[in-house]
Amino acid sequence: MKKQFLIISILFIGYLNPWNSNAQVIGGSSQSSAVSTPRDDIFDHIHTEFKKPIPYSPLRQADVIYSKRVWQIIDFREKMNQPFYYPVIEHLNWKSFITVVLDAVKTGELTAYDAEIDDEFTTPMSITDVEALLNGVAVQQEQKDLDGNVIGTTTAYEDRFAKTEVKSIRLKEVWYFDKQRSQLQVRILGFCPVWEYTTTDGQFKRRPLFWIYYPESRQVLARAEVFNRKNGAERRTYDDIFWKRMFSSYVYKEDNVYDRKIADYASGMDALLESERIKTEVFEIEQFMWDY
Repeated sequence: MKKQFLIISILFIGYLNPWNSNAQVIGGSSQSSAVSTPRDDIFDHIHTEFKKPIPYSPLRQADVIYSKRVWQIIDFREKMNQPFYYPVIEHLNWKSFITVVLDAVKTGELTAYDAEIDDEFTTPMSITDVEALLNGVAVQQEQKDLDGNVIGTTTAYEDRFAKTEVKSIRLKEVWYFDKQRSQLQVRILGFCPVWEYTTTDGQFKRRPLFWIYYPESRQVLARAEVFNRKNGAERRTYDDIFWKRMFSSYVYKEDNVYDRKIADYASGMDALLESERIKTEVFEIEQFMWDY
């Protein structure tokens, strides 16, 4: 009897011990934490945390009877694309697209490729290189005393990167016709965030940051939630957005013998019309395949 009473007492004391309690982890995880915080929802968000991207269908070279490379731009200022830009200040499970990408690059989960060299993923950038790019230009400034005498120098950084200044991304993708499935399909090869900023001397610049190989990034994007305007219970991920083509974009380049962009031979309305012509040409390929 005494032994049973002792066991019950130990279990009761362990139950009251606050250090042994499992706390909720930010993001709705079931893992334990030293800090207990209230759950900011009515249920735990456990599905997105372990979500995996939809695998690609098998593809052989012999199955592709038509292919075309296209480069497009997704402008975050368009209403349909605003879920890429917001939130400006990240929430528990909700981050902007550039925040998700930069966090993965800094932790080594994604590899950044130098956009100044090419868009063919030939030159990987180290984490130090990426941080140096985001920190801006180092400038030496003189320090003076009250009498105006130079007593030393300090390092200041100009044109520092801000996440809110990424307002578009470039997409590199391949459209192809798969004769085994009799479908015109598309696969994204990579994307490149574009940094738009004004320098300290008042010049506006548009600079591509780095290229990310899209198939490698799908594991990261599949775990990043995107705001759903229609239904808050059905939070999509960035991988879902790309997979379902739920964005608005325009073509700025197609593969051509001159390796030139549309801006090199057209401008203004002519450039927009050329972009639409390329899109129409690609989509009509599937229709032509079914002509009798």
